[in-house]
Amino acid sequence: MPKVSLVTLGCAKNLVDSEVMLARLDSRGYSFTADLSQADILVINTCGFIGPAREEAHRTIDQGLSWKQARPGRLLVVVGCYPERFPDYLKARYPQVDVWSGVRAFDRIDEIIEKKKDVSRAGTFLLDHRTPRVISTGPHWAYVKISEGCSHRCSFCSIPLIKGPYKSRTVESVVREVKNLADLGIREINLISHDTTYFGRDRKGPGLTVLLSRLLSIKGIEWIRLLYGYPEEVDDSLLEVMLEPKMCRYLDLPFQHASNSILKRMGRGLGGARALRLLDRIREKVPGVAIRSSLIVGFPGEGRKEFRELRSFVARARFEHLGVFCYSPEPGTVAAGLGDTVPEAEKKKRQQEVMWQQREISRQFYANFRGQTLEVIVDGSEARKPGYLATRARFQAPEVDGQVLVEPAPGLKGKDLPAFLKVRVKRSLDYDLIGRVTDD
Repeated sequence: MPKVSLVTLGCAKNLVDSEVMLARLDSRGYSFTADLSQADILVINTCGFIGPAREEAHRTIDQGLSWKQARPGRLLVVVGCYPERFPDYLKARYPQVDVWSGVRAFDRIDEIIEKKKDVSRAGTFLLDHRTPRVISTGPHWAYVKISEGCSHRCSFCSIPLIKGPYKSRTVESVVREVKNLADLGIREINLISHDTTYFGRDRKGPGLTVLLSRLLSIKGIEWIRLLYGYPEEVDDSLLEVMLEPKMCRYLDLPFQHASNSILKRMGRGLGGARALRLLDRIREKVPGVAIRSSLIVGFPGEGRKEFRELRSFVARARFEHLGVFCYSPEPGTVAAGLGDTVPEAEKKKRQQEVMWQQREISRQFYANFRGQTLEVIVDGSEARKPGYLATRARFQAPEVDGQVLVEPAPGLKGKDLPAFLKVRVKRSLDYDLIGRVTDD
């Protein structure tokens, strides 16, 4: 059978879609290679969410075309959010691509390849517990996608245009998938969605707290983490569940901005003062919680006053983890009609200012762990420091937050690494910790 190489761009939700494609191809007898020179088929799973993501897709497609031209008979397939959003533009720009497909046929990638045409069906592709996946993350953790789409109407966001309205899986479907993952040795699950806190509301059925209560009872699962929440949907019932021992005291809540005028233009309802009160309530009810957020700088109308409000908010919020992004006008969104009033150079300057501010907050946060003993989950070897292990504490989500780097020690090499270790922290960096294994 032909050899396939699959490249995934974008977010964790795209990664799950790629895992579905890998499983489908594996079941049909295809083999895989990370060495492009050995591949007969290249599948690129794209992100089309913002301008920089599309630019990355362009570079990757250009590389794919060079690969295709180097040997006759090679097949280049491009799928995902970008061709879902702009199919005509991409087909005109890259006529040499063999097949295009959007976000509705990941589980039929074998048919796309064999028929050399898109076989998308109407409606949203929503995986369930019967959908095979090849887990491509660390040996002990996995993502679990609990929904597709989004029903919020943030003025800057194109997700509803790409994925459609919010569509939850059933509680039973998610529970059965997590049980299967536990049987495979997965010990940490990271629930992902375009809005995890909205889960079940579209069905007018059991919501997130019911789902979490079911997942907490699954034998073998030790850590449960929530990613991609929505601040206004955090309620006391969720905060109460987060006190359970298996729950990572971690919330990912994109606030996007703090200026009331900017938030109104964004279509976001939670102003800066209310956001700070929410953060206080979360930290009061869930001691030791780590909060990740994301912010957008350079949104239309963001002048010096609005940016000062944002800086003040960051200083008071003291997020444990923060991502800051430059505004990118998205065709078809309401915000695109507001113009792009902040120059790109100024956006980058503001982004850097906030990240330097956050760097000091992060440095102080990590310094608090010096001398402490932490339970960490083992992700594998650390490429940046040969001999070290890459691990994470409960307050660190995979791929987006820092790590706990563990010094070399006897028995910490090879494939049979334990899922969890106890580590005494010796040093703290801006975004990472360094420690040694301990029996304490």
